[in-house]
Amino acid sequence: MPSLTLNGVTVNFPFPPYDCQKDYMGKVIECLQKKQNGVLESPTGTGKTLCLLCATLAWREHFKDTISARKIAEKLNGEEMFPNTPMSSWGMAATDGATPTYYTDIPKIIYASRTHSQLAQVISELKNTSYSPKVCVLGSREQLCINQEVMRQESNHVKVHMCRGKVSTRSCVYYNNVEEKSTDKDLVKSILDVEDLVKFGNKQRVCPYYLSRSLKQQADVIFMPYNYLLDPKSRRAHNIELNGAVVIFDEAHNVEKTCEESTSFDLTPYDVASAISAVDRLLVEQSKEATVSEDFNVETLNSGLKLNIETIAKIKQILLDLEAVIDSYDVPSEKGITKSGIFIYELLERVHLTYNSKTAVYEALEQITGHLSGQPGIFLNTSGLQKLADIIQLVFCGEPSEKDRQQQMQTNTAHFKVHIHRDKSYHKKPQSTDVWASSSSSSKKQGNILSYWCFSPGFSMQDLVNQGVRCIILTSGTLSPLSSFTCEMRIPFSVSLENSHVIERDQIFVGIIERGPDGVHLSSAFDRRFLPENMASLGNTVANLSRVVPDGLLVFFPSFPLMEKTLDFWRTNGHADRIENVKPMFVEPKGKGTFNKVIDGYYNKVDDPTSKGGTFFAVCRGKASEGLDFADTFGRGVIITGLPFPPKMDPRVILKMQFLDEMSRKKTPGLKYLSGQEWYKQQAFRAVNQAIGRVIRHKEDYGAILLCDQRFKGSGARAQLPSWVRPYVRLYENFGNVIRDVSQFFRVAQKMRPVVEKKAAAQSCGTVCSPDTRSSAFPSGSSSQSAHTQKAKELDAHLPSLKRRRLNEHSGANGMARICIEYECEVQESQKRPANLLDALERGDHCGGEDDDAVVGEEKADRLSTLSLQCDKRMDDEMRGGKRKIKLVQEQKSRVSEDVSGEGSSSSRVRSFLAEMKKSLSQFNFDRIIQALQTYKKTDSLDVLLTEAAVLTEDANTHCLLRGLYQFVRPHHKKRFDEKCQQLTGQGCGHKPNHSLSVDEKKALMLQSATASQPAVGLTSSTWTSTCSQLNTQQLNKGGPHLNQQGPRDPQTGSASKRDVPAAFLADVKKAIGAEKSARLFQAIQSYKKTDSYEELVTTVVSLFTERDEDFNLLIRFSMFIPPRHKKQYKEMLDALIGQSVSAAEVPAASEDHQRQGSSSPPFKTQSKISSFFSSSQRK
Repeated sequence: MPSLTLNGVTVNFPFPPYDCQKDYMGKVIECLQKKQNGVLESPTGTGKTLCLLCATLAWREHFKDTISARKIAEKLNGEEMFPNTPMSSWGMAATDGATPTYYTDIPKIIYASRTHSQLAQVISELKNTSYSPKVCVLGSREQLCINQEVMRQESNHVKVHMCRGKVSTRSCVYYNNVEEKSTDKDLVKSILDVEDLVKFGNKQRVCPYYLSRSLKQQADVIFMPYNYLLDPKSRRAHNIELNGAVVIFDEAHNVEKTCEESTSFDLTPYDVASAISAVDRLLVEQSKEATVSEDFNVETLNSGLKLNIETIAKIKQILLDLEAVIDSYDVPSEKGITKSGIFIYELLERVHLTYNSKTAVYEALEQITGHLSGQPGIFLNTSGLQKLADIIQLVFCGEPSEKDRQQQMQTNTAHFKVHIHRDKSYHKKPQSTDVWASSSSSSKKQGNILSYWCFSPGFSMQDLVNQGVRCIILTSGTLSPLSSFTCEMRIPFSVSLENSHVIERDQIFVGIIERGPDGVHLSSAFDRRFLPENMASLGNTVANLSRVVPDGLLVFFPSFPLMEKTLDFWRTNGHADRIENVKPMFVEPKGKGTFNKVIDGYYNKVDDPTSKGGTFFAVCRGKASEGLDFADTFGRGVIITGLPFPPKMDPRVILKMQFLDEMSRKKTPGLKYLSGQEWYKQQAFRAVNQAIGRVIRHKEDYGAILLCDQRFKGSGARAQLPSWVRPYVRLYENFGNVIRDVSQFFRVAQKMRPVVEKKAAAQSCGTVCSPDTRSSAFPSGSSSQSAHTQKAKELDAHLPSLKRRRLNEHSGANGMARICIEYECEVQESQKRPANLLDALERGDHCGGEDDDAVVGEEKADRLSTLSLQCDKRMDDEMRGGKRKIKLVQEQKSRVSEDVSGEGSSSSRVRSFLAEMKKSLSQFNFDRIIQALQTYKKTDSLDVLLTEAAVLTEDANTHCLLRGLYQFVRPHHKKRFDEKCQQLTGQGCGHKPNHSLSVDEKKALMLQSATASQPAVGLTSSTWTSTCSQLNTQQLNKGGPHLNQQGPRDPQTGSASKRDVPAAFLADVKKAIGAEKSARLFQAIQSYKKTDSYEELVTTVVSLFTERDEDFNLLIRFSMFIPPRHKKQYKEMLDALIGQSVSAAEVPAASEDHQRQGSSSPPFKTQSKISSFFSSSQRK
């Protein structure tokens, strides 16, 4: 493993690092060595996480080594152990100067990210390094508890108290095994994430939650979500020791929000009412017990609650007073009442909550909550009691003396505001009917909410610094602009980095699109976002871009309401149909439950070689924009439809801006605050930058970033974009230029960086199976995206907006389907075909060529069909009336081929093409082309056709329509037409010499090839490829109402298309050797594809096809599936077995009749030759 030295620290890295990675690791080590805070931005795809882990762990090992050096130096009393290596060169600076250092002083690394799923990715990266630190990952009981009785509880805090109760009484069998299992060597040495920990717990019957807490004591690296660090309550609950620790926040663009939310609260009328109800129930219970004992003064009642009834009554009085005080404010319906932060102490003092009483009240609340949570039977909501206990801890933090109390209160509340506003949720408080309920608790008046909001993340950050951390490192792919980010944090950041990207100029396209195709200005501004002309122009923009961006396209909206209204408008006005016909639409749901199904449906659609990709509609700040991987084909383009500013009328946003403006006006020496407006803009651009980061995910990735809002064109707006994006920004006023440049960008990118071919979906002969029924034998073509096993099977139920369209809703001439024209697909056509005949053969095995299999395929396709997954044959047939669909594709070799799906007449294919041309052209130009074709049929004058077809060269979008006319040109004109296309459009039609052959010449050529083949008669694969690529132009000479086209026919056998060859062979194999042996054959083929072991494949094939002499013909036919690199060996084997020369390249795919003829020939005496051949091979 390569190693490099940075700032005196040797770092082991899995591969030679790029320059930007060296810069990043150098900055990390600088922070660690100098005990300085750092804010480091490095774009997604630059290996940020791997660099962070390697640099940190290398420094930690170096720190440990220098302690060893110091101890050795002390033993030697100043003498040098190695004369040529003085002790001073051993990196003494890594430790803290002359301070005596012990191994126990080696800093722990606390690595925090936003979610456990992100932490799982980090732990996966750690496993790829050479470092093996002791690690532990902290989680909640919700994620780690495996006690089914506890997990059945609905409320999280009930789970907490029930767990604590079982632990205290040692009634949890899983907890009882923790002490024994926590020293397990395999466990301590393993690097486990949350999922691994739960698996280990279930296997060993040990509690993962307490096991992780036990491992934490000895861990070198502790992983946790960063709200565990920033929330004081969670920090205390998990007993996280920060003194001397290195704290790393990965994905730190969300730290600001988490800091503020973790120290804020909203106390609703429902919270107070539920707390009163819970205490009422306890009072009734205790009064009954007190009546039985006839003693109200007992300290411990029979229930075990260590509270007397008087204390419980005091708690209830506090709750009643709190409810009355909050509701006593006459709040304006819209704005609410805002007070300074210190007002919270004044309000709570009115209900007898002060620094003097806080401890007693808090302990009483904890006891009551624990007692009620531990009771069996009916569920009781104790969340209100728990929230009040949390509020006391938050507000009354610190233990100041009497004289310092006022100063402490001002410090605690300096960054807070108290806001009292109406409760609009109308939670009705449960009405009490017991003797303890007072009249004030049953008020029918709409209540108020007491909010205590933090407006500076610096409050939490300063709290971390006060805990004595060594340094804090904040890192993410999107922290720009760094100056405003660090300004918000209120702690010094001496080390900063705004890193460059690892990609080249040709891998990224960034365009600001000011106007749509119709010339309307694009804007998501509040006064324009819902204008019909704006939404229509945006729909046209996305529809056109979906044609030129290959594979997966991401479209981000500023908010859910805007996305929903816009999509509704597009569905009503046909824009959604235009997008859907090119790339099926997937929409990010609001809820978490259905997200995985939708995103898996999108991944599967993009990964499907029979589709042109998919479009995923999402929102900025949503789940799709945060940390999801859209590498390679899953995210070739990202469209930002507007600037996602926070809701300006939201009280919290208004108060945040007011708070910042107040702080800016104070002009405190040494402190600089953003203005409210600067913060407001910063929030929008940070969300945009995060969404932009989805498109480039690694060094070889490429993609387009398209900013569709005129507000991006200002220099101030462009300055807010990430530093690695800014150099490539282009401003477009004309939409046509966008299409031209995006097409050119992907054309170049696909040639320079061809992606791994996608394996073809399973298909049966003559039947198109649903792409979503792919066999698992074909892995994803993307190197960076794991196979998604969960299919999006029932999207209709999850997304009401994605219902299947009724047949009469489809527009178009006579219900004719639109032809799907791909602008940039030189590589894609090859992706849609099997990589080789072995793939085709294996695909045939999984789909089958029998009618029953085809029916099953159709039924399954029908079940999976939705608007988002429109690809089943039955729906296509109904919508098209049995018409074929032609996809005009420009292959890498620039040849035109027709991908025909479905059943129907050849004339319908022509009608579909003409319908698309009619849709794309004006009526006048369309009539000119039709007239020119009719004239060409009658006069055979190509010049007339070329003159009238010149109209198709005026727009790049219609160039492929011109090339599509190639299929109607007679053979003797094809070469000239191809040259003319090359001259006019820069791209030919893929002309080959055999295209200029007449039908009779082709028949003669096929006969000659068939006669040359031995022992059966048929077409060679090379001849078949060339003949299948052409239409029968004889139909042009016959006239008729349509320009008909018909595929060539084998004059001898009438065999099916090329894709029937493996299916026909498969049917013959199954018939000859049976299903069990067929399975062995395909298992051998799969193994060969993975290992490339030719000898193992041939051994299996020969053993299967030579048991009976009549099956020997199958061995000869199998040669067509052998890749070129092994053709020669296979031919030599056949020659040795047969005793005469057989050309493996020309062995045919015979029809069933010819197979029978071949098998009726005199049998070969093969068995002795087989054994002698293999023995001679072994001797070689």
